[in-house]
Amino acid sequence: MSQNSCFPSPPSTLMFTEEGKKMRKYGIKEHLQSPHTSTRTSAAREDGRSGNPRGGHCSGLSGGFKMSVPDYMQCAEDHQTLLVAVQPVGIVSEENFFRVYKRVSSVSQVSVRDSQRVLYIRYRHHYPPENNEWGDFQTHRKVVGLITVTDCFSAKDWPQTFEKFRMQKEIYGSTLYDSRLFVFGLRGEIAEQPRTDVAFYPSYEDSETVEKRVEDFIESLFIVLESKRLDRATDKSGDKIPLLCVPFEKKDFVGLDTDSRHYKKRCQGRMRKHVGDLCLQAGALQDSLVHYHMSVELLRSVNDFLWLGAALEGLCSASVVCHYPGGTGGKTGARRFQGSSLPAEASNRHRPGAQEVLIDPDPFFSPSRLAGALTTNGINPDTSAEIGRAKNCLSPEDIIEKYKEAISCYSKYKNAGVIELEACVKAVRVLAIQKRSMEASEFLQNAVYINLRQLSEEEKIQRYSILSELYELIGFHRKSAFFKRVAAMQCVAPSISEPGWRACYKLLLETLPGYSLSLDPKDFSKGAHRGWAAVQVRLLHELVYASRRMGNPALSVRHLSFLLQTMLDFLSDQEKKDVTQSLENYTSKCPGTAEPITLPDGLVLPPVPFTRLPIVRRVRLLNLPASLRPRKMKSLLGQNVSTKSPFIYSPIIAHSRGEERSKKIDFQWVQGDVCEVQLMVYNPMPFELRVENMGLLTSGVEFESLPAALSLPAESGLYPVTLVGVPRTTGTIAVNGYHTTVFGVFSDCLLDDLPGIKAGGSTVEVIPALPRLQISTSLPRSAHSLQPSSGAEISTNVSVQLYNGETQQLVIKLENIGMEPLEKLEVTSKILTTKEKLYGDFLSWKLEETLAQFPLQPGQVATFTVSIRVKLDFSCQESLLQDLSDDGISVSGFPLCSPFRQVARPRVESRPVNPTEGSKPGDPGHTKTLEAILHFKYSGGPGHSEGYYRNLSLGLHVDVEPSVFFTRVSTLPATSSRQCHLLLDVCNSAEHELTVSARSEDELILRAGECQRMAIQVDKFNFESFPASPGEKGQCANLKQLEEERQEARGLEINSKLDIRWRIPSLKRTGEASVEGLLSQLVLEHLQLAPLQWDVLVDGQLCDCEAAACHVGDPISLEVRLTNRSPRSVGPFALTVVPFQDHQNGVHNYDLHDAISFVGSSTFCLDAVQPSGQSACLGALLFLYTGDFFLHIRCHEDGSGKELPQSWFCLPSVHVRALQAQA
Repeated sequence: MSQNSCFPSPPSTLMFTEEGKKMRKYGIKEHLQSPHTSTRTSAAREDGRSGNPRGGHCSGLSGGFKMSVPDYMQCAEDHQTLLVAVQPVGIVSEENFFRVYKRVSSVSQVSVRDSQRVLYIRYRHHYPPENNEWGDFQTHRKVVGLITVTDCFSAKDWPQTFEKFRMQKEIYGSTLYDSRLFVFGLRGEIAEQPRTDVAFYPSYEDSETVEKRVEDFIESLFIVLESKRLDRATDKSGDKIPLLCVPFEKKDFVGLDTDSRHYKKRCQGRMRKHVGDLCLQAGALQDSLVHYHMSVELLRSVNDFLWLGAALEGLCSASVVCHYPGGTGGKTGARRFQGSSLPAEASNRHRPGAQEVLIDPDPFFSPSRLAGALTTNGINPDTSAEIGRAKNCLSPEDIIEKYKEAISCYSKYKNAGVIELEACVKAVRVLAIQKRSMEASEFLQNAVYINLRQLSEEEKIQRYSILSELYELIGFHRKSAFFKRVAAMQCVAPSISEPGWRACYKLLLETLPGYSLSLDPKDFSKGAHRGWAAVQVRLLHELVYASRRMGNPALSVRHLSFLLQTMLDFLSDQEKKDVTQSLENYTSKCPGTAEPITLPDGLVLPPVPFTRLPIVRRVRLLNLPASLRPRKMKSLLGQNVSTKSPFIYSPIIAHSRGEERSKKIDFQWVQGDVCEVQLMVYNPMPFELRVENMGLLTSGVEFESLPAALSLPAESGLYPVTLVGVPRTTGTIAVNGYHTTVFGVFSDCLLDDLPGIKAGGSTVEVIPALPRLQISTSLPRSAHSLQPSSGAEISTNVSVQLYNGETQQLVIKLENIGMEPLEKLEVTSKILTTKEKLYGDFLSWKLEETLAQFPLQPGQVATFTVSIRVKLDFSCQESLLQDLSDDGISVSGFPLCSPFRQVARPRVESRPVNPTEGSKPGDPGHTKTLEAILHFKYSGGPGHSEGYYRNLSLGLHVDVEPSVFFTRVSTLPATSSRQCHLLLDVCNSAEHELTVSARSEDELILRAGECQRMAIQVDKFNFESFPASPGEKGQCANLKQLEEERQEARGLEINSKLDIRWRIPSLKRTGEASVEGLLSQLVLEHLQLAPLQWDVLVDGQLCDCEAAACHVGDPISLEVRLTNRSPRSVGPFALTVVPFQDHQNGVHNYDLHDAISFVGSSTFCLDAVQPSGQSACLGALLFLYTGDFFLHIRCHEDGSGKELPQSWFCLPSVHVRALQAQA
């Protein structure tokens, strides 16, 4: 629907200052351009007015009087009102006068006594006398009543006061029906004299009868009006009817032929129209319709266009009163009816599709016949009354057609501009009720181009304001805003000595809705942009300028901020720079705040947060670093059970939690710790954007925001910004948004107001304060970052390089850098998944010494020592060495009593073994890696009381290089049944020369890559006395695993007893050489002490390694003892003693019947022995010759011992040396 209209526009007034010139670029020009006319041009209108009327005389060329002041509030129903002027006489305060005026004007309608007619009164406290001269043309324009108000406090002032009243009456004397004087303050004899034209009141407060006096005054006006109506309506003077004229016509009718038929019809038509006006004012609605119809026919026949237009307008007004008893002037023009009944003339409505207008002055037609009660909706249920009324009342469509004809008639006369303008306004109000906006806009467009006299600036402002209101009335909001804006510009026109910037600003504010503008920035974040952005930008610039000229820089900052926030997408790069520069200039004197601004009229301007400077696309609350994250100690109830409810599960609680789950984060912040919120922002400006004082807006707990400042490059992409703060209390904190200072404007930007933002949650729980632990170590930091499978983060990584078997002490300093005491500490370790077989404890510590220093106050340091011991199996590198055999190995020569036992064979020089190319010992490819994590679980302070703790992890990376390893292990029997020889083939795989020693005795020197065999004499082991392995304690069902654990436990014990250590002199490093992984089952059996312990005593002396001495011919006792260390009963056994001699050449002589004689039997018998029990058998031998003899004791195979392992029958060989008998 087009809303274009054509009108001459006033000059803009923002261009006569330097700042106004600067703002031309935003669309404010020197003059508002006038579009082409859509109906007819101004020139054509001038031609029509200056030309002769059709068939008439040249009435438009006269320079007579014309109505000077249009009444823009005129409406059609005003034609039935009586005009009463209420004016002060003498000096009356404005407050007192308007108090009385308000009471007088409240009597706007009076029911005539003994009649159903109602008089309507229109009051004016100022009315131009020249307009009163048009009273004969339209009777509602003449002042028929005068009420004056005066103050008189003494009798001597009364004559002068009354004289002023008489002079006031003379101004409207030619048209007045009656007048009244209200005197306030006069007491005494004069005030007590009864008078009809004067009312005395002691004071303004003591004046209860004012309204009654006004009603009486209106009744007196009705009497005069009714008499005039009846006199004119029944005038039988015939040809002597006077010619009614408007002021500018009086000269034109001088010298005309008064006896012509044309002249008489003119007189009759004008008088009939005048009588119609009187009937309409007197409440005789139907009579007025009849007279108007007759007048129209008479005046049309003589081409009396000016009065024809008045008759048509009167006919329209009467029809409007008939159709719309509620009035067309809106709230101000609405009729207020007394009681529940209305006059019949005002109550009846015309039905659509009624008959054509017929002039039928039926003598039987009277208003009383049409009287009827109205229903609540204003429609007369008596349809028979409407049939008669339809003959004279215009239909709603005809009303508008007649208005068009009347306005066309007025347009032929230059001096009737005000009449034409007011007729257009009345037609618009009628069309607004009929909801015919397009036709109403045509009338308004015509009203715009009506050329009146040179109007004052105040009258121009009033004219444009009324046009704006009328366009608003018909729904043309943008056109209404345009005219209101023109009125605003007129307030500061260059011709005004004191421009009204406040009025200009107020009118500009009223134009905002018409241009789809709202001063609330929230309205611009919903949906697509509405309205013409270019016009909106221009209007906002005018608001900025007007507010500055008002002397209110805060308003200028607010409007300029609003412009930048809402119109950013529609500004060019240069305009963005100019606007921001202006904003910085304003804010340097008056910084922008985030508080609402309340104007004097009560309008509140909401704050304008810069949510687009910068634009925020994503907000994410960040969890604390892994080392600072609080963890809840496990409890039997679990974490999701509310301790306030006696029920384990409540559907009400579950439902409420489900609603909060979308906003609440599943991690916690800690009181007193720095918390972070990450924003993804970008700068839409074509220049670098400086954002100052950017911090968080929170609620729920006391929060100390730590503001940040940032500088974003021009038109940057998404840029991460982290805002930090410290919660000072516990509870649930909600991150509501952020605050910034951009271009000097402080903004509070709420997340709910940010369009298209992605937020993963805005609330998080703040738990009580916890201590903060910081660790430092004696080892260097590692370049290797450990990645545990659990996903836990490692706060610190350290590394160390060790040789296999070496032990390193790791000293850790624990410092409490928080504000709470550190009360609890637990240390655990976890070895990351590795394919390497690890022997012994990799990490070990004693926590008691550290805990003795607790509680650790803030700032204090405690030490904690961890022992790192690496024992890996490097025997897989055996393929790099030559096979070692008895023939190709060098065995160190040591005495038999030494741990390194010499092997009785020729010695061969040792030789180094050359590894293959690319696989040299010490090569990084042969280095093995161990990784472990130390977990420090600590707590303290209020957080500990609530069951929270923190976990700090230390990553340990150990590079293990090979030192020495054993390629082969075997055993040889020793001279004692309780001992054996352990043969070890040892190889130096390090790059340095090292020494190997056992039990801290003599050292074996090995060059790099060299291998040698070493023999160690060891006592056999009683494995049955070893502590049970973890698998045995847990009753492990896996037999294979149980056997492996047993073997590991035995190897550990053997290794500790051997105590084989290596030392690299050049590096001053030492370590342990382990044989745990090389001990086979067979070797373990050889090293194991038999469950059956056999002891042989010769002559009461235990014989095991040493030779027993005796004399030839002396019998010696032989005792065999058996100790049962097995868990079951054994025996009985039969033992046979077989003597022999060893000739040291591999030949044993068993034929010794002549040399040895048994005293008794050579077979011994042992009874059954219970577990842990003992049994013994005794015998005696007699040596006949000197020499070295050996006794071999064996068990009979056919006895009960055949069910036992052969290793259980390790009886020692007995060496007896027979000496010459003493003389």
